[in-house]
Amino acid sequence: MRAFREAVEAHDLDAVEALLADDVVFSSPVVFKPYRGRAITAAILRAVERVFEDFRYERVIGEADGREHALLFTARVGDREISGCDFLRLDASGRIAELTVMVRPLSGAQALQAAMAAQFERIAKETEEPEEAAEVRERSAG
Repeated sequence: MRAFREAVEAHDLDAVEALLADDVVFSSPVVFKPYRGRAITAAILRAVERVFEDFRYERVIGEADGREHALLFTARVGDREISGCDFLRLDASGRIAELTVMVRPLSGAQALQAAMAAQFERIAKETEEPEEAAEVRERSAG
């Protein structure tokens, strides 16, 4: 999805959030249970932007007018290089209904998990819904 890629590359997280469906489902590469909702997904993506260094998309797979896209990226978390993919599925209105992220290698995923765990208090504070904030705290503890 071109608009998502451009917003991420421009570090425009407000534009990224505007592309999310209200009931978006976000599947993290380091947490088993998906997160649901725009507020929590946007807060997590803001934290990812703080954690990733040297982030860049390398390739996009999917038809420009299609509803499913894969955006392959590289980044660094601390001293760990990672490769990953953002899988996007759009709803009928063209907003992101599902966002699944996968990363490799394992050492990079572990570095990402540790870096994101350090962000969870801030994520919880940025999340508008008290239930979602409690869920973030619970998942970061486990």
